[in-house]
Amino acid sequence: MPAETRLVVLNIVNVLLVLSVTAAVASLAHATLSSSLRKNNLAIPATGLSLTIVTVVIWIVGILVMLSGLGVSITPILTALGVGGLAVALALQDTLSNFFAGLHLLMDKPLRVGDFVKLESGQEGYVEDIGWRTTRIRMLPNNMVIIPNNKITQSILTNYYLPDPRMAVLIPISVSYDVDPDQVERVLMEETTQAIGHLPGLLREPAPFVRFIPGFGNSSLDFTLICQVGEFTDQYLVQHDLRKRILRRFKAEGIEIPYPQRTVHLRNTNKEPSASL
Repeated sequence: MPAETRLVVLNIVNVLLVLSVTAAVASLAHATLSSSLRKNNLAIPATGLSLTIVTVVIWIVGILVMLSGLGVSITPILTALGVGGLAVALALQDTLSNFFAGLHLLMDKPLRVGDFVKLESGQEGYVEDIGWRTTRIRMLPNNMVIIPNNKITQSILTNYYLPDPRMAVLIPISVSYDVDPDQVERVLMEETTQAIGHLPGLLREPAPFVRFIPGFGNSSLDFTLICQVGEFTDQYLVQHDLRKRILRRFKAEGIEIPYPQRTVHLRNTNKEPSASL
């Protein structure tokens, strides 16, 4: 085989070999990283952005190795990429802003995939994915809201899964002024304690408790029942069931839940004219 032909064949084989190895390594790294992060719950979340960064870096290294093997100097290429990157950065400011905001979300971790969050603008739901440009949040009605990353980093965000998913639920309860406060506290504690173990999401620890807060209302004595639930969405079933239990028990105990009342005092300011002789 002529030397020139042999050189061409070797270059083709080298290119195919490097591309094949790069593709295999990128695919293996993607699958391994995704599986490891999800199973081991490591610090870096398994999001589309983190997986895309790993894949892109592997391909860039593979292409540079391929060009170097072909005898192409990569120094001018890196210089051209630097100049071209500056021009692209100016043209794609919003896109890059979302990209680096996504990196900030990955590093700072104010929210993670699977967390239940609420934004200042009112959107709330489970974080499905943190992408290179947007974050996807699945709302409770099962709709997907797609939010640019830089909007999330600029928003006041409440993460109901930090520091852990457990949260306190406050249930306000009002009774008549004629009722003994100790009886109300006893009834509320008994009904809540009996519901533990039968009501999904209601936690035994920390133990539930009752406080005579806010206290003296306009028409009622106002109490607050505080209990712990496993996560944000557990509160709906817990409140639903506990309120029904408490209402039945109040009726059985003769505890009145008063209607709002107002006392109106009428004063006659018109004086009868004095009789004149």
